[in-house]
Amino acid sequence: MATTTDHPKITLYWLNESRAQRMVWLLEELGVPYDVKIFHRGKDMLAPAELEKVHPLGKSPVVTVQPTEPGAKEIVLAESPFIAQYLCEHFGKDTTLVPNKYKDGQEGKLGGETEEWMRWQHLLYYSEGSLMPPLLVALILSLMSGPKVPFFIRPITATVAGRVNNFFVVPNIEKHCAFIQQLLETSPNGGKYVCGDKLTAADILISFPLLMVPRAEVLAGEAAKGKLKEKFPKVFDYVARLKEEEGYKRAEKKIAELEAEGKQ
Repeated sequence: MATTTDHPKITLYWLNESRAQRMVWLLEELGVPYDVKIFHRGKDMLAPAELEKVHPLGKSPVVTVQPTEPGAKEIVLAESPFIAQYLCEHFGKDTTLVPNKYKDGQEGKLGGETEEWMRWQHLLYYSEGSLMPPLLVALILSLMSGPKVPFFIRPITATVAGRVNNFFVVPNIEKHCAFIQQLLETSPNGGKYVCGDKLTAADILISFPLLMVPRAEVLAGEAAKGKLKEKFPKVFDYVARLKEEEGYKRAEKKIAELEAEGKQ
């Protein structure tokens, strides 16, 4: 999307195979003009050093916002929950991405927050702080079984990876799937999303790690294949619904365009 002169200039620093994918979806749902700067991982699967010029950690996503006021300093946002919260608070007022914070007549009171907002605030940070780590471990373990490992030691690394996956990764993922299924079963107003009956930024952030769940299941071997879907059907139905959201489809198309552009 092209920027306009009467709107803050928003730039997403996008990296393939990263959490930046859901930032594309978030920006599409916000309906704000934004630009994208494209980065691709090297053969070592690491982000290019150029990203460190934007933020010292050199990771993605990073979003910059240039306010329209003359001389205003550019705002650099890093870490997905903070990016989502900041953008939603400033640009999401006409969307459902942030639930109402307070119950009627309870504004500013301790405990006056709505259940929808309490879930939303918690789940923004839960997606990174609790849900993502075991899935990252699963991704690393998958590399230990892949073609980058010399073939003569691959049987050893694959065995170690499988055992760690079975004893640590899968049990943790099962615990998270049970938690998310409980959230869906108790969603406010009988909603189909984790915070109620409307799509919020929490759904967008939680989508990325949930889409990685099948990878961990495959690594656990044939015996585990399909078990998570069998035990937690509402979680898998939820992910399927998210993929049918119009904003998700627009983001998917945009990401495909970015991937193609980066390969030219």
